Amino acid sequence: MTPSLMIVDDSMVIRNRIARLCQDARLPALDIVGTASNGLGALSLARLHRPSLITMDLTMPLMDGEECIERIAGELPEARILVVSALSDKMTALRAIRKGAHGFIRKPFNDDQLVDALLELMN
Repeated sequence: MTPSLMIVDDSMVIRNRIARLCQDARLPALDIVGTASNGLGALSLARLHRPSLITMDLTMPLMDGEECIERIAGELPEARILVVSALSDKMTALRAIRKGAHGFIRKPFNDDQLVDALLELMN
C-alpha cells in the first residue's frame, strides 16, 4: 500500500517544494492526499484522508503546529508527523515531540535532509 502524505505549511513555496521532493527517486511512491496552510485546515484534512505521514510547520495562522500535532496525534495515533520549522531551539523540538511529532528538521533545509527525514519516518 502506498504511504499517504499531507503537507502542512503556511508558505505555498514550502508546500510546493516538499511536494516536488516527494518525487525523489530515493523515496518510495508517496500519495499526497492534501495540503493545508493552517492548523484548522490540516485537522479537517487529516480527519478526512487519514494520512500515514504528515509534514507540519509550527508557526501558522488559525491553529499553530503544536496544537495541531497534539490534536492529530490524539485522533490518528498511527500518523507519523515530521515537523519542518524555522523554530529550531531544542525546547520547541522537545515540546513538539512530546505532543506527538516523530521527527524535526529545521528550515531552511536541503533536499537530502528532507528525503532522509521522510525515509526515517517511514521505517
